[in-house]
Amino acid sequence: MAKDAEKGTWKEFIWNPRTRELLGRTASSWGLILLFYLVFYIFLAGMFALTMYVMLQTLDDHKPTWQDRLATPGMMIRPKGVEALEIIYNTHDTESWDLYAQALDKFLGPYNNSVQSQKNDVCDPDQYNFQNDMDEVKNNPKRSCQFNRTVLEDCSGIQDRYYGYQEGTPCIIIKLNRVIGLLPGKDGMAPSVKCGAKRYKIGKDEWREDNDKIGEMQYFPPNGTFNLMYYPYYGKKAQVNYSQPLVAIKFLNITTNEDVNIECKIISNNIPVGSIRDKFAGRVSFKLRINTVTV
Repeated sequence: MAKDAEKGTWKEFIWNPRTRELLGRTASSWGLILLFYLVFYIFLAGMFALTMYVMLQTLDDHKPTWQDRLATPGMMIRPKGVEALEIIYNTHDTESWDLYAQALDKFLGPYNNSVQSQKNDVCDPDQYNFQNDMDEVKNNPKRSCQFNRTVLEDCSGIQDRYYGYQEGTPCIIIKLNRVIGLLPGKDGMAPSVKCGAKRYKIGKDEWREDNDKIGEMQYFPPNGTFNLMYYPYYGKKAQVNYSQPLVAIKFLNITTNEDVNIECKIISNNIPVGSIRDKFAGRVSFKLRINTVTV
């Protein structure tokens, strides 16, 4: 009997035919509560839409309203290894170095003189390329300066399609990461790249540098400079055809059959190298190993 009574109680809670209540509420009660939540959520959606609309009115499609960036931009090399910043190959094994040459061909494709002459302008060197807006009138799209791959000379891949890899004198290309509004260098002094031996740890309190292994290096453009005319950078939407300036380093007589640890830094009178937040800012380290033993 107790089970029948309990079963009847649950049935009446779900639907009570005497009071015509569903789950303890009449139809009018359910209608009022549903109407309340409908109005409530419509109000929340409207508040959200209004907030988003007001926020979007403060944004510029061509320039971020707020920038939280490091004072020093990062650097990267090309070509680079599949998993790490290391370049390892054998001069007698064509497949081992041809991948690097192909990667450089692909990377430098947009820097072909014909492409640059169609998309970008010839700018006055050694001075910033300011293109300011006129009050409410936006100066968009902004001009971009030509960077022709022929500037890289022996590392352009034009005279030597293998970039020196087959001869054991490889080329490494350095690029500085894009930062909107960055003015690297002051008083007309352009920033440059300087490469040398990286200091690395070999024991608990023992460090080593490969100064005696690196040998002579050649920079393209001369002195490894990033010309001021490529700055400031105004952003991907404002400067659609922007071409980052590059610096190429050619290793002329690096020690073979051994690992050589190399570090390249940005040299500028207004850009600090490294910081507490990122000790690798403004520099890039990589390992280069050229094997000459016949496979």
